[in-house]
Amino acid sequence: MTLGELAERIGAELVGAEGSAATLVTGVAGIETAGPTEVTFVANPKYAAMAKKTGAAAVIVEPGFGQIEVPTLRVKNPYLAWSRTIEVFHPAPKYAPGVHATAVVAATAVLGARAHVGAYVVIGEGCVVGDDAVLLPHVVLYDGVRVGDRFLAHAHAVVRERCVLGDDVVLQNGAVIGADGFGFAKDDAGNWQKIVQAGPAVIESEVEVQANACVDRASVGETRVMRGAKIDNLVQVGHGCVVGENTLLCAQVGLAGSTTVGKNAILAGQVGTAGHQTLGDGVVAMGQTGVHGDIPAGSMIGGSPSMDYKLWLRMTAALRRLPELVKSRGVKE
Repeated sequence: MTLGELAERIGAELVGAEGSAATLVTGVAGIETAGPTEVTFVANPKYAAMAKKTGAAAVIVEPGFGQIEVPTLRVKNPYLAWSRTIEVFHPAPKYAPGVHATAVVAATAVLGARAHVGAYVVIGEGCVVGDDAVLLPHVVLYDGVRVGDRFLAHAHAVVRERCVLGDDVVLQNGAVIGADGFGFAKDDAGNWQKIVQAGPAVIESEVEVQANACVDRASVGETRVMRGAKIDNLVQVGHGCVVGENTLLCAQVGLAGSTTVGKNAILAGQVGTAGHQTLGDGVVAMGQTGVHGDIPAGSMIGGSPSMDYKLWLRMTAALRRLPELVKSRGVKE
């Protein structure tokens, strides 16, 4: 593929020496290692200086990026354009329609057109699977599950009974949708008795749940992950939670039962919430934040218990100086 063809594919303006549109490119690489037939990108200003020294065939940059020796592909969103460039050279695998001989598909299940059902897949009674769905080896759909068009489930993903998934949902390896929520009540003898988890988990369209993450079913009502949300590895979404549209839950986030997270929120790694609380639209919680109350929309928070992010930074800086302060005041340790 030539640089000119690539520019057209990703909607970028090619800026470079005359004839650069005919330069052949064969792949992508990081800015430090890219060679003369590879494309790289700069989205973070701190890497701008490296673009001047790169050996790449071209660099994807924003429109206002300064002139450099190598050609540039200028586009409003360089990071998204970089993603599309990777797809050009590393297209997703294609799976032929059909049902593997070792798969077990209930007689009452309905498979959409061109579905791919891999080895040792189990599809339970009354399931409905949309068009162009791909279920890779050892995926299990319990009875009554409904999944939409272009569903993609990687090996060992599990969807429990009566859960509903929309179109273009991706489950990475080991994701579990609709396992029992953590609900127990003590009897008169002091023993824990299980509370039946009767409500399904509902995953709306364009959601991705990554490896070994769990979205639990509810005791009553439902657990819902709304359109476009992305759930990272090892995340726990407790029973009865609601995750808003286009919200990101990063690695090891834990939402206790009945937590509501608004749309376009970002919960960074290892954020934890107490149950029955609401985080508003656009909330950003920094890594390891412990959230113990309702958080207004648009807030940026950190620390445990959570507080305004700037206050948390100041407190953290002050904490580092405490040993010197104690020493200067002559306080014995």
